[in-house]
Amino acid sequence: MKKEWMACVAASLLLPGVVQAGTAADMQPLADKNGCFACHGMQTKLVGPGFAEVAARYKGDSEAAERLGKKIREGGKGVWGPVPMPAHGNLGEADARKLAEWVLSVG
Repeated sequence: MKKEWMACVAASLLLPGVVQAGTAADMQPLADKNGCFACHGMQTKLVGPGFAEVAARYKGDSEAAERLGKKIREGGKGVWGPVPMPAHGNLGEADARKLAEWVLSVG
């Protein structure tokens, strides 16, 4: 029993790094393809906020990924200033949600 518990603990410590690396490897090309980096930097503001700033604002908000995924698809205005974010309606809901989750993981 103790060995099984230790194996679970070890796996849970390693898993976040594996998932995060896989997510970054998958999401960065998707963000490139959809023009995200034309307006957003990873750490710094360009036209819109940097992803790290978005992650900091919504830290601890369990519903943020769903709302941000919807905003990615539908566009938005007024939250980060006067420049509106264009809609990305060609992006599927699942990919928009994955992008939102990735943005929220940036630190």
